[in-house]
Amino acid sequence: MDSRTSVSSTAPAPADGPQPVTVLPPVLPESLGYRVKKRLLGQPLVTEQLSHEKLSNPVALGVLASDCISSSAYGSEAMLTILIPVIGVAAFTLLLPVTLAILCVLTLLTLSYRDVVMAYTRAGGSYVVARENFGPNVAQIAAVALLIDYIVTVAVQTAAGTTALLSLVHLLGGDAYNWVDNYQLLISVCIVLLLCWGNLRGIREAGKAFALPAYLFMAGMALLFVVAGIRLLSGDLPKADVHASGALSLGLDGNHSSLLMGASVFLVLKAFANGGTSLTGLEAISNGVSAFRNPQGPNARKTLVMMSLTLGILVLGVSGLAYLTHSIPFGSGNPSVLSQEADLVFGSSWIGQAALVFLQLATALILYTGANTSFNGFPFLASFVAEDSFLPRQLTRRGHRLAFSSGILTLTGVSLALLIGTDAKLDKLLGLYAIGVFTGFFMAGTGLVKHHWTRRERGRTAKLIVNALAAAASISIVAIFAITKFTEGAWMVVVLFPIGVFSLIRVNRRYREEAEALATAPADTTAPRYRRQLMYILVDRVDLAALKAIAYARSLRPQEIRAIHFMIDSREAEKLTAQWADAEVGDLPLEIVQCPDRRITRALLELITRNTADRKSQITLLIPERNYSPILGRLLHRRTADHIARAVGKLPNVVATIVPFDVVLPEHPSRADTEVDSTITV
Repeated sequence: MDSRTSVSSTAPAPADGPQPVTVLPPVLPESLGYRVKKRLLGQPLVTEQLSHEKLSNPVALGVLASDCISSSAYGSEAMLTILIPVIGVAAFTLLLPVTLAILCVLTLLTLSYRDVVMAYTRAGGSYVVARENFGPNVAQIAAVALLIDYIVTVAVQTAAGTTALLSLVHLLGGDAYNWVDNYQLLISVCIVLLLCWGNLRGIREAGKAFALPAYLFMAGMALLFVVAGIRLLSGDLPKADVHASGALSLGLDGNHSSLLMGASVFLVLKAFANGGTSLTGLEAISNGVSAFRNPQGPNARKTLVMMSLTLGILVLGVSGLAYLTHSIPFGSGNPSVLSQEADLVFGSSWIGQAALVFLQLATALILYTGANTSFNGFPFLASFVAEDSFLPRQLTRRGHRLAFSSGILTLTGVSLALLIGTDAKLDKLLGLYAIGVFTGFFMAGTGLVKHHWTRRERGRTAKLIVNALAAAASISIVAIFAITKFTEGAWMVVVLFPIGVFSLIRVNRRYREEAEALATAPADTTAPRYRRQLMYILVDRVDLAALKAIAYARSLRPQEIRAIHFMIDSREAEKLTAQWADAEVGDLPLEIVQCPDRRITRALLELITRNTADRKSQITLLIPERNYSPILGRLLHRRTADHIARAVGKLPNVVATIVPFDVVLPEHPSRADTEVDSTITV
């Protein structure tokens, strides 16, 4: 819709009389910033266009499960990265029991979150569970956990997606293409910026197109497992060269007996913590229950179970193939373990190479789509927390295209900083990952224990046991991760976590203090009984801005108007006095107040205090403000009007009013042509 709509301001006219005349309002110029925004993001959307598409179970599985399912692409490799440098080839044997332990945790969490989606159908997941059962302050633990999870998810998923692309280049091009490693960070940063731009334009997670990558990835993985099974049965499944150039060095010369010597409890726990990253994204469906068709709870539960089964099969399949093929992680991260498995299984024929390309592109696509889920989840969660007054309320506002723009930009900025700080290396990013994720799982589990403990319902004992076990497993993984990965980046989360919780609670306290001050401050809405109504106009130069303030003051018809200039430089004051005498301001004199210490605000407060000491006078202070170009104006001009208004507003019997004047430069004829005549009668 064109913003320049016509407005008819005429009444019906007789048939033989003059016809109605349509009066068009003046075409107001748009700022440069808004024109650029509209060019980048498209036409603005109105609030009435805000709709929420309900998802069928198959579409919901593809849309909401991409983050979870895609983590199978790097979970097994993360475990091998820990095991191989210590115990060598024996790591492939130890990989399977560690994977089974992770699948046991997956089962517990799935049973727990089946309960979450049935009891809490509003979006928000563990944050809503914690808030409803433990109150808003405790819920901030879940809020910080989820916010950190979303931030790290963007970095991890984009880095992993880029690794999938670069792995394909490595496998197809060989050593001649080692230079592509230098573009890991650049490509990841570009993807994050692209996701940011797309979401600012209002990309909807509920679109069916976002379900396609998940099904392409599942199809590619199914093909991989089927071909691998056939080649295994025929005895034709090849193995990778564990001594290849660039591969991780084998611990203890790759001797299988090193399993007993090197596999300490600490090592196993560290590998288990790394593998726990395979379970990230499991909470996505609980965060989007409201997007399902009715009945929402049962549909979300069915989709959650299907997602967990798919994830379990994929993780077990990737670990099993790693055991069979000895696909080994490389120091640079490229090629990935999954890409090596695909290269070995599919073979070097053109059909096999086509299948490899298909799987790697599908892997990259689902990983990038998984990163996009954070661009939907983070802004919505931030808006929930902001509605509860624990984050700045700007995060609740929808932007140009009805997206939570502030949340999207915040997520982009922090994620880019994280990518740049870790050079987009997946092994460094995984050290930050699981603490936030499993803290959210822990809060959901303990919240449900409280939920069922206070209710007499069918199956209560079983639900208590399941959720208590899920909470215990989650907090154990948090502790394992914090200890074993502390020196590899987990210390950042350990330190920032309590600071984040404290900061959110402090923001809420500030909001409550402000609300209390506004509620308890004395306010008399009856007509004030002042003997005198005075109006002061601050004058620092004689121009259209000052003349506009004078004209406005006279339109209010106060008892007295005073134009005041605080003198810092005597020569400038003399020039101003001469200009004032030449200006057509009627009989309004200009008062000069000396300000030798240059503290204009202090001198103004003293002047007002003296003139309101009798408490029988009210002063309205008019402050001309000149508005320049938003960018250069802030660099070239001081903006003191707000500062003065805040200082004066603390005084009784005083009201400060800023009178803005937009300065239109002659080199912008498009704006000058539409500007209203600037002649001001004073």
